[in-house]
Amino acid sequence: MLFFMKKFLKRLADNKNPKSLATDFRRKRFAPVLKKMEELHQSLNRPLKILDVGGTERFWENMEATSLPHQITLLNIKDIPVKHPNFTSMVGSACKMDYFSNNEFDLVFSNSVIEHVGNFDEQMQMAGEVRRVSPFFFVQTPNYCFPIEPHFVFPIIHWLPRSTRIFIVEKLSLGWKQGKVTREAATENVDNIKLLKYSQVKKLFPDAQIKREKLFGLTKSFMAVKF
Repeated sequence: MLFFMKKFLKRLADNKNPKSLATDFRRKRFAPVLKKMEELHQSLNRPLKILDVGGTERFWENMEATSLPHQITLLNIKDIPVKHPNFTSMVGSACKMDYFSNNEFDLVFSNSVIEHVGNFDEQMQMAGEVRRVSPFFFVQTPNYCFPIEPHFVFPIIHWLPRSTRIFIVEKLSLGWKQGKVTREAATENVDNIKLLKYSQVKKLFPDAQIKREKLFGLTKSFMAVKF
């Protein structure tokens, strides 16, 4: 029974599958971003400079948005290969974008990244940098209070004590990894995720509208939007 439940949840949450529920959610949440991009394009009468914090070309391909005329910069902690001429890959920290000037970008987009940058102080640093480098932004992050943890694709694991989470991740095949992992790898996987509650997202982005993404009547994720 557990095997079939995990298989079902993975199919729902597989953002690499263009027909999965996860991809459908991403397309719906990306729709207002595309609308804002079009509005800015018309008002500025030039291609936009867009920063995608933690993004990949594959995401934009799945959104069918790689043919847009805008210059899109992907910022990650490691180099991400790109093939489209309007995409640039940069290596750097989301918490310290001192290589970018104030309002250097027309729009900042970030999908399921801020929960990975560290503790709340580091999340605050990332939020401050997002708000500094552009007047407009869209930042999405999963909801801590949603019962299914989106990275391990397993119910309530994120509500359990840290030691219990590490033990489960070490012993079971969860999320997108196959088979068991070492204790060290399990610890790293657990400690790399700091899910946020509504009050925390609001504190990170006080000047943004915090929108709720629903699934089965429950808030699946939050979107901090300033357009």
